[in-house]
Amino acid sequence: MVFLDLLFPRRCPACDRVLAIGEMVCPQCTDRLTIIQSPFCRKCGKALTDSREEYCIDCESRKHLFREGRALYEYPCIKESIYRFKYRGRKEYAEFYGRELAHHLGKVILSWQPDALVPVPLHRSRKRLRGYNQAQALAENLGKRLGIPVNSRLIVRTKKTIPQKLLSFEKRQNNLKKAFKIDENVVKLNTIIIIDDIYTTGSTVDAMTATLQEAGIKNVYFVALAIGRG
Repeated sequence: MVFLDLLFPRRCPACDRVLAIGEMVCPQCTDRLTIIQSPFCRKCGKALTDSREEYCIDCESRKHLFREGRALYEYPCIKESIYRFKYRGRKEYAEFYGRELAHHLGKVILSWQPDALVPVPLHRSRKRLRGYNQAQALAENLGKRLGIPVNSRLIVRTKKTIPQKLLSFEKRQNNLKKAFKIDENVVKLNTIIIIDDIYTTGSTVDAMTATLQEAGIKNVYFVALAIGRG
């Protein structure tokens, strides 16, 4: 491993500088990553400003299909890192992300007793362009650390959708209609956790949840690397 680090030095997932051997993040960058603490929304996990609140404005105003979700970071602090992870080939960031997800959210993830982690799928053309699915890389690293199987073939994206960040809430929902289909037998699956890099309005998770529930999977949760504020 040390030999590989010399040949292909790791880069800090926060600032992208080359790391010293054995490091996974720059010491000075540790405090730059804002981990979500209580209070947070009981439904989607967004950070709240008032401890008397139970749900964020979004979850109070509309019903989500998933049971519950959690995220690790507030989006602004990890925005540039996720961009490099998705579009600049920094797949190695998944090791650090997976470690932090397992450390901070492992107990709640295991308490949901999932049968499998299911990454949000990419359309085959987009995966071919990027070279990998960042959600799958996250799921595989997290699953390895927590001893949970990863099923990346359960559900596929059949529709090449417009990037969600470019759309309003209503257009996000229309964009995802008939975007997913079940591709494997789900008889033995009762509870799954959807894994994604970013949670915004929940449209993607809800669209996947609807497809999974139609196939008979009763309990659908989600875990995201980052999320906006409530």
